Amino acid sequence: MANIKSAKKRILVAQRNYERNVAFKSSIKTAVKKALVLAEAKEKDLDAIKSALSEAYKLCDKAVSKGILHKNTAARKKSRLTVAINKLTA
Repeated sequence: MANIKSAKKRILVAQRNYERNVAFKSSIKTAVKKALVLAEAKEKDLDAIKSALSEAYKLCDKAVSKGILHKNTAARKKSRLTVAINKLTA
């Protein structure tokens, strides 16, 4: 355990940031899964799929702007999601 006050604070800040980052990444995974589930459904509602895809894109872009994800990671996630949805809806 740290003895210096600034080191103790850094531990607290790092823990808080970690918890926020994990929650944000989890929300991205949930949005991606929701879009894929909508695309796999027997009755395809294209408006719902499009809005779910838009939500996943928005969360990825927001994570990049907050420094949670690298820009290439977000681009890769968006690309793979788009390819998967195009395969399922074609």
